[in-house]
Amino acid sequence: MRLAVVGAGTVIFRDEGVGVYAQRYLAENYDFDGDVTLVDGGVLGFQLMTYYTDYDKVIILDTITMKNDSPGSIYNIPGEELLGLGSYKQTAHEVEIVEMLEIAALNGNLSDVNIIGIVPEDILSVKAGLSDTLKTAFPAFVDTALDELKRSGVTVKPKAKPLSLDEVIDFYANPTAPRKVR
Repeated sequence: MRLAVVGAGTVIFRDEGVGVYAQRYLAENYDFDGDVTLVDGGVLGFQLMTYYTDYDKVIILDTITMKNDSPGSIYNIPGEELLGLGSYKQTAHEVEIVEMLEIAALNGNLSDVNIIGIVPEDILSVKAGLSDTLKTAFPAFVDTALDELKRSGVTVKPKAKPLSLDEVIDFYANPTAPRKVR
């Protein structure tokens, strides 16, 4: 089975980057058996179509705007349920993600897609990093992604020398800084 894990979002808008951070965190801290591709999706938008149609399973890590829910709440939503969830479409990239799901579904070649989303606290501040609320919820967000990978038949093995969340955030906040060598 070909599986892609796509971290979506924009790291310059605080919590909006949680999907990108989570994808990088998974890449730096775990090995996966089988055909697993980890993608820094940023704000790929329409380019996501390739993953929706060429892979058997796609897991998208992202923020999700849910009315009347508190920041840090985590959802694992199958793609077909997301098609009817109008409250998800709150930011520009959320609209693009859902539009690509709808187009792939209309064409009859939509992969098995899950959105693992976390309700953000701050997606307006122009600042790299995560709010304290999302930093606290981040381990559960990553565990939700790992659980979905395992449900899909992927064996997950932690690496010997993991990177912390702060080190992953620093990779994006200070791209020219010297890096720790494993």
